[in-house]
Amino acid sequence: MGGKITYFFLATVLVLVFGVVAMEGVLLLLTGEPLAMGMGAIAFLLPCVGGWFLWKNTRFARRAQHLARELEAEGGLPVDELRRTAGGRIDRDSADEVFARRRAETEDSPDDWRCWFRLAVAYHDARDTPRARKAMQRAIALHEGRPAAPSVSA
Repeated sequence: MGGKITYFFLATVLVLVFGVVAMEGVLLLLTGEPLAMGMGAIAFLLPCVGGWFLWKNTRFARRAQHLARELEAEGGLPVDELRRTAGGRIDRDSADEVFARRRAETEDSPDDWRCWFRLAVAYHDARDTPRARKAMQRAIALHEGRPAAPSVSA
């Protein structure tokens, strides 16, 4: 729950900053000076791009959370079986072992979103965030019945 509160707080602050930057962009556009108008157009455009990225990330997080709740209701969430160091970090060899099992499971059932969800968690535990995100995107697409791009290998 703390992560959701932090995300909401930071997203709210970001939206407020976007608003201030957009207002400054409008003020620069209204000056009538060519250089200031160019800077104003860019300053007005940046919050639009930032807002799009914020929306896409929020949508991704909400969809992934929906899958996690559904998988939890089915009793299929991956169990945390990883060994940890004295400092609490995940042991790399342990993460690699679990990842190998998840990859084999996904290769056996490539059209099952549940396998891709668990593979995404294994990628995350192995500290491979880009592949974790792509695997989760594939799980979301499969869950929604959309064709999934074969960009992530199991």
